[in-house]
Amino acid sequence: MGYKTIIEDDIDILVAGAGLGGCGAAFEARYWGKDKKIVIAEKANIDRSGAVAQGLYAINCYMGTRFGENNPEDHVRYARMDLMGMVREDLAFDMARHVDSAVHQFEEWGLPIMRDTKTGVYLREGRWQIMIHGESYKPIVAEAAKNSADKVFNRICVTHMLMDDTKENRVAGAVGFNVRTGNYHVFKAKTVICGAGGASNIFKPRSVGEGAGRVWYAPWSSGSAYGLMIEAGAKMTQMENRIVLARFKDGYGPVGAYFLHLKTYTQNGMGEEYESKWFPALTEMVGKEYLDTENQHLSHKPIPTCLRNHAFINEVNAGRGPIHMVTMEAFQDPHLEEIGWHNFLGMTVGQAVLWAATDVDPKYENPELTTSEPYVMGSHATGCGAWCSGPEDVSPEEYFWGYNRMTTVEGLFGAGDAVGGTPHAFSSGSFTEGRLAAKAACKYIDDGKADGIRVSDEQINRRKEEIYKPMETYTVGRNEIVAGTVNPNYINPRQGLDRLQKMMDEYCGGFGVNYMTNEKLLQIGLKKMKMLGEDLEKVAAEDIHELLRAWELKHRFLTSESVFQHTLFRKETRWPGYYYRGDAMKLDDKDWHVLTVSHRDPETGDYTMEKAPLYHLVDDE
Repeated sequence: MGYKTIIEDDIDILVAGAGLGGCGAAFEARYWGKDKKIVIAEKANIDRSGAVAQGLYAINCYMGTRFGENNPEDHVRYARMDLMGMVREDLAFDMARHVDSAVHQFEEWGLPIMRDTKTGVYLREGRWQIMIHGESYKPIVAEAAKNSADKVFNRICVTHMLMDDTKENRVAGAVGFNVRTGNYHVFKAKTVICGAGGASNIFKPRSVGEGAGRVWYAPWSSGSAYGLMIEAGAKMTQMENRIVLARFKDGYGPVGAYFLHLKTYTQNGMGEEYESKWFPALTEMVGKEYLDTENQHLSHKPIPTCLRNHAFINEVNAGRGPIHMVTMEAFQDPHLEEIGWHNFLGMTVGQAVLWAATDVDPKYENPELTTSEPYVMGSHATGCGAWCSGPEDVSPEEYFWGYNRMTTVEGLFGAGDAVGGTPHAFSSGSFTEGRLAAKAACKYIDDGKADGIRVSDEQINRRKEEIYKPMETYTVGRNEIVAGTVNPNYINPRQGLDRLQKMMDEYCGGFGVNYMTNEKLLQIGLKKMKMLGEDLEKVAAEDIHELLRAWELKHRFLTSESVFQHTLFRKETRWPGYYYRGDAMKLDDKDWHVLTVSHRDPETGDYTMEKAPLYHLVDDE
């Protein structure tokens, strides 16, 4: 296509994706690898990339151990309860025992964290959240990563991992293209730390037309964390564990600060409390271990988020919607009113703009809530991601294969969204996982595990041809356009994304079917997915921007296929309120108190599914 090939070789550690996880990896890699070459490749610009690009009002994972508030074991218990028992406790504990030090570093680098003026203790929204002035959170953290790396390549869409030609199942770098110039970039590396993003926009979003980009999780998070690793042959876990969130309607504004700090609460359309009426029947569905409504007043266990969603969804379906957030009481206090608006202005400006544009003043009107479309991302409150090794001092034998946060592909490590089984990590936990992965990657290199890596010119040229194929497809077939963008020779990325979202919504349990699916629907969906996969061989890109969209679509497709396979495999409804298996409505601890693990054969595309043991390493209180 006439674009330059730029080869960066002799890299020790390539960081693919520079969100909080990637920044943590680069920062820590420099500490343990003072003589190592560290390179970052980022799709956007490191200063404003990742899930916290727009800003953040709170750091949602902080133990406060030095203040005597919580310890890592507490956090594991909390995550385990919220995920209905499904947590890689070794990974969760490992993150929790190190996360406070990351937060303290953020403060040293200039992040303003709110403190109690009398005690000096960080101000909290809830048990795990501390309040920050976080509009510039990402630039502050990015500065530390930039100062640690030898080179930072911005505007590089990483499309594939390179694999070692001398040893099977060993990573050897990555390839991609510059989204502005179109240049082909080849990164030859001894190790790769994948800090790329999870998946928004794989399910049909509630926002359509001009509002199509208005989703909850970062719209540029295209499932590349999963697409890159699945395509390379890494095993994945818990990909069925999508998340659905209660959010302010249409703007997707977060509700956490309102519930926790402003002490607001919800009502149905008739002004009634509604949650408790749904819990007795739900207890029959999931068991008292997860929802003991009779003894809730005696327990410090929070009600799992998915079960609160279940009450919300069923109340609306019963005709008593919409659900309102009661803000009128809290907003009579000028200080709380200011905090309510600052919460949006610090991280979800669109919600404040929408309220202003639609004449909604939460001081005089209780705004509507809704449930979002599902998202697949492992750093927030779900467990999807790569099946990774844990730390040597904590992990059971089945969870440890030599290097912390290394996937089942040798030399390929994960952080943030990429790592499965570590819910409730959020921004600080993702940064911490990046640090843990980088330390292990340095040891992997020092132990000689990356010696002898070779990448053939054939592999590099084959990937180049594959990357730019959508532009070739467009050039060859563009003169046969029937009408508008309809062409018998290809589909464009928007058409492909529309098809993917429709299939995920209708067959894999999106909002359009009230999050309901079953074995028959999933099998039909997989059949349709196979046809879409064939058609994606003929996706066309008119220019470099469309080429970016084409590869984002391909990563979303690989992610979605994995979600389908996992949802079909787990024959129970483990997370009512996130999705329902209509043919297996009850939670089944007897057969399914296990983790699910998948492997997609890179050559054939065939899936192998298995159960993995679930160990509870932290005792109940």
